[in-house]
Amino acid sequence: MYNPQLDTFIVVADSGSFNKAAEALYISPPAVIKQINLLESSLGVRLFTRTHRGLQLTKAGQSLYEDSKYIIAYCRESVERAKKADNAEPSLLRIGTSPMTPGQTVVDMWTQIRDEISDIKFQLVPFENTPENAREILKHLGRNIDIVAGPYDDRALKNWKCAAQFTADVPVRCAVSIYDPLAKKDKLTVGDLHGRSLMLIREGWNEETDRLRKWLNDEHPEVNIVTFDFIDLSVFNQCENSDNVLMCIDNWSNVHPLLKTLPVDWDFSMQFGLLHAPKPSKTVKRFLNAVKHIAEL
Repeated sequence: MYNPQLDTFIVVADSGSFNKAAEALYISPPAVIKQINLLESSLGVRLFTRTHRGLQLTKAGQSLYEDSKYIIAYCRESVERAKKADNAEPSLLRIGTSPMTPGQTVVDMWTQIRDEISDIKFQLVPFENTPENAREILKHLGRNIDIVAGPYDDRALKNWKCAAQFTADVPVRCAVSIYDPLAKKDKLTVGDLHGRSLMLIREGWNEETDRLRKWLNDEHPEVNIVTFDFIDLSVFNQCENSDNVLMCIDNWSNVHPLLKTLPVDWDFSMQFGLLHAPKPSKTVKRFLNAVKHIAEL
């Protein structure tokens, strides 16, 4: 970086006296003179002439004086930029959003924790909900997207190679077409599903839905299970265009305007949380800590 003797040089030039410069710098006059002599020696030019009016800059001194303030300011700004790059990441939280992973979940949390992390800004990053995209995004969280809100379990996290912070247990519900007779109910019983086809995601996606599948097969074989591989908009369209009932959660209740999500008298729920990189950034850590703190209140 710049020679710190330049700071002394500027003070001497501004005060026009070694003694006055020494007072301003809180050092002795001989120490000031020594620094100026060393600077002149290293540069190979004379910076001051002594007159009866005090010290005056030589032409070389005047040239250096005009450049020194810029040099010092630029170097200090460079140091600050380096510190920020090393220690203070941009306070921007990039939230992945799709019909099945609505960003509103995180935004709703923000209204509760904004006083704790008011400097953090949100950026919603939409993505197409396909199996390929989901795998890539979850595998590389922190690259273009920091957080995705959604259901998970330990097995899923291992497959997706990401981590998560638990926020709530969300009940497993059912969605039906608003034109389905079941839509007139406020709550369904398992008996309401007898003789109907229930669309349930494939085995291995989530431990709780696997448990639901086994329970239905063992205790309610009257329910016909229709398996689908991946939750996307086409599954919701299929439900609305058929007599099928769809496994659903409240977070997906607004995915399709012609479907109604209803509670069921069973005891099944999925863990829901904030999925993030195994080694989250400082900004993500601050957000997660704030969410955790609010949850503990």
